[in-house]
Amino acid sequence: MSTRKTERLDGSIAADVERAARLLRAGGLVAIPTETVYGLAALALDPLAVRGIYAAKGRPSSNPLIVHTHDLESARALTSWWPPLASALAGAFWPGPLSLVLPRAETIPDEVTAGGQTVALRVPDHPVARALLKQLGAPLAAPSANRSEHVSPTTAEHVLADLDGRIDAVLDGGQCGFGIESTVLQLDRAGPRLLRAGAIPRDRLEALIGPVALGAAQDRFSKSVLVSASPGQHQRHYAPAGLLRLCVGPEVPSVLCDLSAIAQETLAEPPKLGVLLCGDETPEPAGALVLRLPGDAVVYARFLYSALRALEDAECSAIAIEEVPVGVAWDAIRDRLTRAAAQPS
Repeated sequence: MSTRKTERLDGSIAADVERAARLLRAGGLVAIPTETVYGLAALALDPLAVRGIYAAKGRPSSNPLIVHTHDLESARALTSWWPPLASALAGAFWPGPLSLVLPRAETIPDEVTAGGQTVALRVPDHPVARALLKQLGAPLAAPSANRSEHVSPTTAEHVLADLDGRIDAVLDGGQCGFGIESTVLQLDRAGPRLLRAGAIPRDRLEALIGPVALGAAQDRFSKSVLVSASPGQHQRHYAPAGLLRLCVGPEVPSVLCDLSAIAQETLAEPPKLGVLLCGDETPEPAGALVLRLPGDAVVYARFLYSALRALEDAECSAIAIEEVPVGVAWDAIRDRLTRAAAQPS
């Protein structure tokens, strides 16, 4: 990668949004705010530009991208099959944090779909993203604007911490509202299937369309068993640096002790310990940097990635995270924490 300097643009200034559009039209990479997390955008129909996303992130080529469009009609044009169920879901949840996986149109490059025959589409609800998409008049491929497997960014500062000098610009739109990625739902003739829990809980989808199946995210239109139909399926994802373990509240002190012992085997000095607690009940253990998020799933999700990055920035090399409550509202959060705690392959 080149050592170019990443421009920081202000999404509230029209001239900066225009500048972002010019960079994208020229095949560049621009991190943009959405209501979920910041995305690393490139023109979705430009194969070379899309390859730049993978290179900047260090993203495996088997991990497909979500395509963002300004409206339903633009999304529909990128599919080869658009069932009535897609219209119902789009009518209820677009613009918003729902991605629909459908058979792709021939205009979609293999680089976007990782060679699969389906494409994930959504219409974002962030005003800056919408203004940019309207001005471009073209779809944008945009996975999270972070290094592959690292914690997703919810501020422009997070983006620059990961990708400064590796992309052309970041368009600052403030803190992301949801703070966690979109829900991904696959639609085909076998019925709807949830591929990734996200900002819209499963029960809200089922209230509209009935039961939603859960299962593997393999592209069911592809002959390759290696093709995933949805991003966010790798075992390790959303992870800060260092050792990370999930545990129930009473086990936090003992888990910290175990992590400290493991870390000391590879570090020259005692590790700095970090803790992320949920709610107000679990006491704060001594000898650790303790962050606490509220026991409300919506607020917890909004600040989860910021908390993980704060522990990493404080150089915590061993982190214990209190398990979150059971329930549909917490499914996406539990998924992210489980993947963050997975051991590197």
